Amino acid sequence: MSAVQAIPFVRAFDFQHGRADQVSPLIQRVICNNPGPFTFTGTGTYIVGHSRPGSSVAVIDPGPLDDAHLAALMSAVEGRTVSHILVTHTHRDHSPLARPFADVVRAPILAARPPARDTHASGPLDEEEDAVFAPDTILTGGEAIAGDGWTLRALFTPGHASNHMAFALEDENALFCGDHIMGWSTTFVAPPDGDMSDYLRSLDVVIAAGFSTLWPTHGAPVTEPAPFLAAYRRHRLDREAQILARLVAGDRTIAEMVPVLYAAVDQRLWAAAGLSVWAHLIKLVNDGRVVTDGEPTMSATYRPA
Repeated sequence: MSAVQAIPFVRAFDFQHGRADQVSPLIQRVICNNPGPFTFTGTGTYIVGHSRPGSSVAVIDPGPLDDAHLAALMSAVEGRTVSHILVTHTHRDHSPLARPFADVVRAPILAARPPARDTHASGPLDEEEDAVFAPDTILTGGEAIAGDGWTLRALFTPGHASNHMAFALEDENALFCGDHIMGWSTTFVAPPDGDMSDYLRSLDVVIAAGFSTLWPTHGAPVTEPAPFLAAYRRHRLDREAQILARLVAGDRTIAEMVPVLYAAVDQRLWAAAGLSVWAHLIKLVNDGRVVTDGEPTMSATYRPA
């Protein structure tokens, strides 16, 4: 079995929790002290706009309910007007602080509609849904959000979450990509809310757009997106091929595949790996390349078509 294509991850970067760093002419970043297996060094909240007093700014992904992070954001925007609060998706490391922050700065919250169906089965893995999130304005993709010398455009990117929205900063040809693309790790796609077919389609949209820089909510920016995204996409297709190879070899369940496919991975992450394999199998069933009796569930038996 061939190795999965290596991705040129970027894991080292300069930051300090709670510090507002000017990372581009129009972007500041403040990282919350909530590191973990899915948040890496913590949730990075972005402030978009000029630093001069009195200017208007947008704030992207306020983050989890955290008093210290709220105080850090308030300090970072002091003297400026927050005109918009944007949320990429409603996992609890991205959206819960949006309403408390909005109540203080008196700005509207803009995001895609919260999921109408059950969210993905990763509650024990700390990727729970923010069940009470309610934006003031529903975005569907394509909307322009503008302020003093900057324009953001909403780009619908479902896959990691069914309501995932990225935001393109037209002035710097950059994309705030939330969890759709991460520079330090592959993105977690877990059913039933996460969808691998949607994810790959959205990834192709981002590739075609030709952004100069990607700003994930977790970790460092991706400053050479073209080769990075090509490797990111190959990784998914390689994993799909490996799953098909395990089925040809006689494996029939996710529980049989994971120890082989992820033999080099910490066993504590095998539960998450199983969800990713499940997402691939759902796609393969829908593509007609794999069959199963009944619904394609975590415990189902699969075989090549």
